Amino acid sequence: MKAGVLTQPHHIHLTAVETPEPKAGEVRIKLSKVGICGSDVHLFLGHRLLANPTVIGHEGLGMIDKIGEGVAGRHIGERVAVEPNIPCRQCRFCVSGRGNICINKRVVGLLEAGCFAEYVVLPADFARHVPDDISEEDAVVLEPTAVAVHALFSTQSKPGDTIAVIGLGAIGLLVTHLALALGYRVFVSELNETKRNMAADMGAIPTVPQGSLEEQSAELSNLWAENEVCAVFECAGSAFTASLATAAAPRGSEIVLVGLSANLASFQPLKIAREGIHIVPSIIYDHPFDFRRAMQLIRAKVIRPGFIISSYTDFDHLQAALELAAQGNESKIVVTI
Repeated sequence: MKAGVLTQPHHIHLTAVETPEPKAGEVRIKLSKVGICGSDVHLFLGHRLLANPTVIGHEGLGMIDKIGEGVAGRHIGERVAVEPNIPCRQCRFCVSGRGNICINKRVVGLLEAGCFAEYVVLPADFARHVPDDISEEDAVVLEPTAVAVHALFSTQSKPGDTIAVIGLGAIGLLVTHLALALGYRVFVSELNETKRNMAADMGAIPTVPQGSLEEQSAELSNLWAENEVCAVFECAGSAFTASLATAAAPRGSEIVLVGLSANLASFQPLKIAREGIHIVPSIIYDHPFDFRRAMQLIRAKVIRPGFIISSYTDFDHLQAALELAAQGNESKIVVTI
């Protein structure tokens, strides 16, 4: 089969590799569409180095084309979405219901072969059946939608409350979309005008703070406090925005860390403790609940996450698509296989 192998930073090599065969309990998926995630871009740019050349990509959609021994209730031709984070279900975190931080977690497209390929093999439970009433556009962004669902529901906030979102990449836009659809009031901060306008068109209130960290913090702190913001979602994934979120968060609020910056951020412990601010980590999603919730919200026509797709490209132009995604102007590029 043809696969896109990240051989070194800034270089994806399209090459022929052995077609994988499903083992007991697994299914093979013939992929049709794969979204480019921000984490794929970070790997492509070398922000995180892989130990070996790897087929990256994890936002996959396709059809089951082969079923391994012992798998029941699945059929050839069944449309499925890839759930790429596979907990061991045996470690102390998994057995306590925290599989999203499993220490033995398998990660498709990072620790094992991913979805920028013609086929991928998964445990059957992680090839998520996609009902016919979910469109292709919504189905291919099901995985990042589950990330947004997990993030929003990880807080104590409720519909009718006011939240703030920093950073309008795919996840920030999806958190905004979900929150607005459920009746939240949402302030957004984003430098990119196109993405800011996308959020405003949905009903969000855009802000563009200016100046130093201290100046931006003062501006947002006043705005958020006046509007009783109860949760701040840091979705930009930079040390600066993480520091900004902790500096500007209103008294009694929650700071949800959704962005994945590996650089050191700063905060003032006195402010966090004295003002009763909670810092909440939100990493991926809980299996199988958040995928199920995301699909139900789509089927009930509460959300339409496919709106984040800004362009499509074919598999042969994967290198150019990753370079384009790295410029930061696209909300979601989908690769057709």
